[in-house]
Amino acid sequence: MSNYVITFRSVTPAQHGERLLRRAGIVCTLQRTPRWMEEQGCGYSLRIRNADLQRCLTILRQNRVDFRKVYVQTDTDGVEALEI
Repeated sequence: MSNYVITFRSVTPAQHGERLLRRAGIVCTLQRTPRWMEEQGCGYSLRIRNADLQRCLTILRQNRVDFRKVYVQTDTDGVEALEI
């Protein structure tokens, strides 16, 4: 089972993304981005469990919500950044 973390520069786009994904029926959690995932300062992220990642990214892109990176966390492999 995989969890995805989509990172954002600030809380405003993260909140906008959260509202859009929830309206689409996708369960997500808004959280502070762990420091080791952030390149510059503090940011916010959405944790998505068992969701269709491509559908989430399509919704964000169609609504022009800027995100930084996407990380995948698996039970066996740990965490890694995805090339999106």
